[in-house]
Amino acid sequence: MVDKIGRKLSLMFCSIPYIFGFIIIIAAQHVWMLYLGRVLTGLASGVTSLVVPLYISEMAHERVRGTLGSCVQLMVVTGIMGAYIAGLFLDWRWLAICCSIPPTLMMVFMCFMPETPRFLLSQGKRREAEEALRFLRGPDAPAEWECARIEDASDDQGGRLGMADLKDPGVYKPLGVGIMLMLFQQLTGINAIMFYAETIFEEAHFKMSSETHGNSSELCLVESPLAQNPAAELSWLALASMGFFITGFSLGWGPIPWLVMSEIFPTRVKGFASSVCVLTNWGSAFIITKTFQDLMDLLTSAGTFWLFSGCCALNIVFTIIFVPETKGKTLEQIQARFKRTTEQLRYSRQT
Repeated sequence: MVDKIGRKLSLMFCSIPYIFGFIIIIAAQHVWMLYLGRVLTGLASGVTSLVVPLYISEMAHERVRGTLGSCVQLMVVTGIMGAYIAGLFLDWRWLAICCSIPPTLMMVFMCFMPETPRFLLSQGKRREAEEALRFLRGPDAPAEWECARIEDASDDQGGRLGMADLKDPGVYKPLGVGIMLMLFQQLTGINAIMFYAETIFEEAHFKMSSETHGNSSELCLVESPLAQNPAAELSWLALASMGFFITGFSLGWGPIPWLVMSEIFPTRVKGFASSVCVLTNWGSAFIITKTFQDLMDLLTSAGTFWLFSGCCALNIVFTIIFVPETKGKTLEQIQARFKRTTEQLRYSRQT
C-alpha cells in the first residue's frame, strides 16, 4: 500500500481504522466489540509505525532528519503517558473518545501536507516533487538540483522490486540490518518489563497500591512490609535500575532502529523491506511478552534479566560491526554504502 498509493495517503487511510476502532469501543455493549475495536486500532498502529518513519525520512533535510526521526519514539511514550494519566480521571468510554481525537486531527492536517518528493519522483511526477520541496525547504531552495540528485540515485537503483533484487547487496544487506535491529530492540526486554512491571516490583519487595480519596485517585508505589530480609534493603535499587534502563532505551534502542530502518532501504524496496522489519518487531514483541512469565518461572527473575543483559551486550557488538553511521548523510549516500562495500570487497579479492 505504501508503494502503491504513497506515504501521505497511507497515513490518511490508516486514520480510518483508528477512528472506527475507537467508535466501536465507545459503543461497545459486548466483549467481542472491545476485541474488534482493539484489532482495528492495533492494525492502524502497525501501519502507522511503518509509514511515519518513512514519511519523515523522505521529507526531512539530512541536517534535521535524525532529530525528527528520534521524535517518533518520544511522541509514542508521551502519548502512552498521557493515556495513563487520563485513565486516572476518566471512564474508559471517555478515554476512548479522547483517543479518537488525535487520528481525526492527523487525517485532517495531512490534507495540507505534500507527498514526499522521492515518492513523487518514483512516479514520474517531477513538477509535483519540485513543489513539494519548495513547500518543505522554502521558496528559495534549489528544488531542481535536489530532484536531479534523487533521480540520478534512482536510476542507479533500477526500477521496481523483483525476486532477483533479493540477491542485490544493496537490498539484502540493509534488509538484514533492519530485521536484526528490530529483533535486538525487542530482545532488550522492554515490552516484557513494561507489561510486567507490577510483577517485577513485587519480586523486588514492592507493591502497587491504588487509593481513592473523594473524587480523586492516587497510584502509589510502596515498600512491602514483607521486605524484612537483607536483600530487601536493595529493593530501591531495582526501581532505580528500571528507571535507568527505560531512560537509556528511550534515548537509544527505542528510536534509533525505527530511524535507521527509514534511511537504509532503496526507494523501490522501501515499502516491502520496512513491512518485513515492522512485522519482525511486533512479532518478536508478542513472543517475548507472551513467554516472559514462563522465562521467570524457568530461569528465575535473576536468570531472565541476565539473559536480557546478554542480549544487550550482543546489541553493542552487532551495532559496531554492521550498522552504518547515517548522521549528516543523504539517503542516497547511505544506501550507496551497502553496494560500495560489497563492490570494494569483490575488487580486493580479484586483486
